[in-house]
Amino acid sequence: MVAQNGRVITGWVRNGTVAAARGLVFAVLSQTVTIVLVVASLLAVVFVALGIGVLAVPVVAAGARALADLHRRLARDWSGVDIPRPYRSPSEPVGGVRGAWRRCWWVLTDPATWRDLLWLLVEIVLGLVLGLLPFCLIVKGLEGIFVAPFLWLLVDGYGYGAVWPIENPAEALLSTLPGASMLLLGLAVGPWILRLHALIARSLLGPTRAAELHRRVDHLAASRTGVVDARAAELRRIERDLHDGPQARLAALGMNIGLAEELLARDPDEARRLLAEARTVSGEALAELRSLVRGIHPPVLAERGLGPAVQALALALPLPVTLDLDLPGRLEPPLESAAYFCVAEALANVVKHSGAGQAEVRLAHRSGRLTMTVTDDGVGGADPDAGSGLHGVRRRLVAFDGTLAVVSPAGGPTTVTMELPCE
Repeated sequence: MVAQNGRVITGWVRNGTVAAARGLVFAVLSQTVTIVLVVASLLAVVFVALGIGVLAVPVVAAGARALADLHRRLARDWSGVDIPRPYRSPSEPVGGVRGAWRRCWWVLTDPATWRDLLWLLVEIVLGLVLGLLPFCLIVKGLEGIFVAPFLWLLVDGYGYGAVWPIENPAEALLSTLPGASMLLLGLAVGPWILRLHALIARSLLGPTRAAELHRRVDHLAASRTGVVDARAAELRRIERDLHDGPQARLAALGMNIGLAEELLARDPDEARRLLAEARTVSGEALAELRSLVRGIHPPVLAERGLGPAVQALALALPLPVTLDLDLPGRLEPPLESAAYFCVAEALANVVKHSGAGQAEVRLAHRSGRLTMTVTDDGVGGADPDAGSGLHGVRRRLVAFDGTLAVVSPAGGPTTVTMELPCE
């Protein structure tokens, strides 16, 4: 129990000290980079009328957005406060004077630009006050603990002081109480002040309600386009598979049966051979149709759910696959189907392109999100933007507000992480 309490106190002190140090980082940034960007932004806007600002505005805005992105990242990593980027998508690049005016106009007409400028002005004071407050409380508390018990300052009539040692132990002990209180207060409020700073930053750096609705509309439009494209690609694949497989075999089957009918009277042996060949072709066509149906929606997925379907998928691969499945229950059928085919496509990429000797699949459901991770020990270099199967996976995930993250350095290993929001 004593050891556990000691760890709790040590963790509490460490968190407060780290929060004070991080606040000091914000204070330094607010009095250096932030002030420079405020002055540069105001001058760039003023000089637009002279023509110089047309070139300066996009550069200064890029610097302000870089600093804002740094604060967004620090707010997420240090305080757990997520601040989405509210900026509009840039216009198509155009060269020359016209392109410079378009870039300047795009920056100036983006409401997020002016909210960034307002945040810079507020951050000059806010970052200094909130950043230094925990640090100053801790330093002042340490001074009260280690200086007050030994020095007693008496102010004389000339405004100067004389430093005398305290001889009474009781006085020394009592003199440490204000310092200890300030030290404890600084350690206690440090993380909360850091989070308060992040929340205020989110109110200025995050998207407004209108901007969030606009972003959501754009996302839904992109998702709809992705769903239509994915459905069209799936239909083309099914049509191609039917044309190249069962359709060709059924055409050959009809020809064999027709020839057998013509030969039945004058060459019964050849007719029987053709009928036997037709029976073989019909069996192959039936097998291909079953395989095609399983590709559209595997029966095991409909009957038993995502976990068993992924197990059956792993057993059919030509390399060993380790499974770690943590699924508390069945998902909605559309989500279940999307998750299955995302895992199937990721594993197909492993077999076709990675040169891996083994793979691992992890499925877990936590906090309303399904996380699917496919890892292999192959050569690496996977790129979802290169038009590979991973691009189709991303398009399928976007339709359900899902995400795809790929870590694939040259030489491997490759880790593909897919997430779907679902209950």
